[in-house]
Amino acid sequence: MKIKSLCLASLLLISAWCANAIDAPTGKVVLTLSGNISQHNQGNSFLLDDAILNQLPQKSIQTSSPWYNKIHTFSGPSLKDVLALAGSKGKQLKLKAINDYTIVIPSSDADLGPIIARTIDGKAFSVRDKGPLFLIYPFDNNKELQNRTYFSRSIWQLVSIKAE
Repeated sequence: MKIKSLCLASLLLISAWCANAIDAPTGKVVLTLSGNISQHNQGNSFLLDDAILNQLPQKSIQTSSPWYNKIHTFSGPSLKDVLALAGSKGKQLKLKAINDYTIVIPSSDADLGPIIARTIDGKAFSVRDKGPLFLIYPFDNNKELQNRTYFSRSIWQLVSIKAE
């Protein structure tokens, strides 16, 4: 029941925030959302900088992964919260990395609890170490996520999400 109340409180906070006009970012843009979204803060896109990402509830996932040899703690806003902020209405998401690597995932993956990690063990991701943004799933919390399908959906150096 406590978790349900926290989730409801987070949704209400995000809904209230989304109801207000969201200004264009003043800092360096780190993530661009586009496509089938209802919120725009520059043209047909929704741009996020660190300040905007900091305003969202931050989540942590402690998990092992194929990319690191030990368990790490990843932190950042949930994919679900970021999509809600932009008013995403797409059935699928096209995620793109700095090097133009692109994957397509179902929007329903947001319900599995992935986060857009900004830190690993409390330190900001560098571009050299899969940053600044890394979509990470809670692999150790759900054995069904421990397979090639979900590992391939964990895109690092994430720069854009297009809702389709």
